[in-house]
Amino acid sequence: MEQGFSNTPPKQIFEEADVSAGTFYHLYKSKSDVLADLTQFMFGNQFNVAGKIVGENPDPVLLYAVETSIQLTLAELNEVLREVYVEVYTQPNLVALVHQKTAPELQKIFGSYLPDTDGSGFYEIEIGTAGIMRAYMARPCDVYFTLERKLNRFLRTTLNIFEVPEDKIDAAIQTINSLDIRSIANEVMRQLFRMLEMEYQFTLSAPDAKEEA
Repeated sequence: MEQGFSNTPPKQIFEEADVSAGTFYHLYKSKSDVLADLTQFMFGNQFNVAGKIVGENPDPVLLYAVETSIQLTLAELNEVLREVYVEVYTQPNLVALVHQKTAPELQKIFGSYLPDTDGSGFYEIEIGTAGIMRAYMARPCDVYFTLERKLNRFLRTTLNIFEVPEDKIDAAIQTINSLDIRSIANEVMRQLFRMLEMEYQFTLSAPDAKEEA
């Protein structure tokens, strides 16, 4: 989380964990398996934090909008997180974990809009929407493609795939636009880092977030 995935060689992991290479490879087949552990931790906890933001018994479409908007914003606030997330959505074994975790949640959220779609169908849709997420996450914002435009375009694109009515899409986007999404994402990032330190018993010097995205 400090150096990014590509800039952290296995040798450094062995040395800082104070284990031999043999011990490491007994626990993990590769460095990617370490990222798989981190992926499961991050995805599980970031959505829990998002759930607290929208309150009890939220509209499922709004919860989806908040969760995905936070994830996209995190990538804009922190370049190391961007690299980690993009790596997760790129490596086949890691993105498979994302599909397995996300597809059942999508069915819960959007099942009423796609009543004839079964679990396999939602898994197939998740493959496509995950590709959209990766593409939007990998492309940094600029003066023309602002964070607000990115979030709005992502939500309108994905919610149309799930055949959400236009008025509900408009309402979800309006709510996201009314939030201070940068401050929310910053707080989510701080909470995730604290959870990581508690879970793995280390102290993380998190990279500073951007002032603007």
